[in-house]
Amino acid sequence: MKGNVILTGFMGTGKTSLGKMLATKLGRPFVDIDKKIEDEAHLSIPKIFERFGEEHFRELERVAVKELSERRGLVISTGGGTIKDAENLRLLKNSGVMICLTTEPEEIFNRTARRGERPVLDGGGDERLATIKKLLAERQKFYERADYTVDTTEWSPIQIVDDICRYLRQFRS
Repeated sequence: MKGNVILTGFMGTGKTSLGKMLATKLGRPFVDIDKKIEDEAHLSIPKIFERFGEEHFRELERVAVKELSERRGLVISTGGGTIKDAENLRLLKNSGVMICLTTEPEEIFNRTARRGERPVLDGGGDERLATIKKLLAERQKFYERADYTVDTTEWSPIQIVDDICRYLRQFRS
């Protein structure tokens, strides 16, 4: 497969950690879009949100997606909301195979418990789980556009990576 492998899904589903493992197994470079934005802006995502707002962050995200979608042979981890933007979704899907990682809302709640690192959830206060469920429902139609979906709730990281590799074998050329 010459195109990219794009991991998408809600925050806390394992896109970065599994993406690194998958890239190693496939012998490909790994790029985390959020990390790329942070490195280029010299600011953390929470600081970008705080200083410039979400729309500025989304513009930086669009620039990163455009650049990465023009390359081939990468494993790319998207931010949880990256594919809400129609052009981001189109560019990423055209650049390779999109895999959506999912997990149960309660598991996302547990995996994203540290405040200050998830600006979209940090405003949720005591309603954090309700916020997760609401955002999942809003984003579901975007996540359904993926070529393949893997639930990361119960499986080990190795099982998940192996499952994705089995799926990707059909695209060998």
